[in-house]
Amino acid sequence: MVVQNIAENLAGIKEAIRQACVKSGRDTDTIKLIAVSKNFSGAEIEAAYRAGQRFFGENRVQELNAKIDLLPPEIEWHFIGTLQRNKVKNLIGKTALIHSVDSQALAEEINKQAQKRALLVDVLLQVNIARETTKHGFEAEKLIEQIEEISKLSGIKIKGLMTIAPLVENPEEARPVFRELRMLAQTIERMNLPTVEMRELSMGMSHDFQVAVEEGATLVRIGSGIFGRRNY
Repeated sequence: MVVQNIAENLAGIKEAIRQACVKSGRDTDTIKLIAVSKNFSGAEIEAAYRAGQRFFGENRVQELNAKIDLLPPEIEWHFIGTLQRNKVKNLIGKTALIHSVDSQALAEEINKQAQKRALLVDVLLQVNIARETTKHGFEAEKLIEQIEEISKLSGIKIKGLMTIAPLVENPEEARPVFRELRMLAQTIERMNLPTVEMRELSMGMSHDFQVAVEEGATLVRIGSGIFGRRNY
C-alpha cells in the first residue's frame, strides 16, 4: 500500500458510512470507525493518523504493545482479535475497549487481572450469531443465560456486543446476522441488569460495513478498505 492512498481510502470509507447513515436515518456521529492495523507498519498507521484517524484496532497483544510504544499517544487503541487467557495480563489497561470477550472464562480472567490493578475494563461480548464452527463467541441463547453471572464481575464493564458475519459475496446476505445481534442487544437491555449497557454494537468489516451501519452498528472494523492488502 502506497501511504498516499490511505487518506483517500479513509475519505471514501467515511463517505460510504455517511451514505449508509442517510439511508437508515442515522447520525454519523453515532458511528466510530476502527482502522484495523494488524500487520501494517508504523508508517502506514501514521499516514492514517495524519489523515485524521484516531481509533485503531489490533488482533495480537504483542503487536499492539509494540505499536503503542512507537505511535502517537493520542491514538485510542481497541483490541479486536481472539484473546488467549494467558495474554490478558499483558493487555489490561492498554486499550479503550476489548471487543472480543468470547467466553465466561475469558471474562473472569479479565476481571481477575483488572482487580489486581484496581481497574474497570470496558468490554464487548462476542456472539457467534451465524453459529460458524470456525468462529469464536457465545451462542445467543447461552449468552442470555450467562450474562447475569458475567455482569457480577466487578472489574469489567459490559458496553455492548460484537459479531463477525460470514464472508459472503453479496453483503446483503450478512444483514440477518447484524439484525439478529441488534435484536439480541435489545433483549439483553430489557433484562435491566444494573452493570450492563448495550450502547455499542461492533459489527461490519470492509466488505459489509454499510449494511452493518444500516442495521445499527456503532463500531465498524475496517482494515483492507483503508490500508489495502495485509503484509503477511
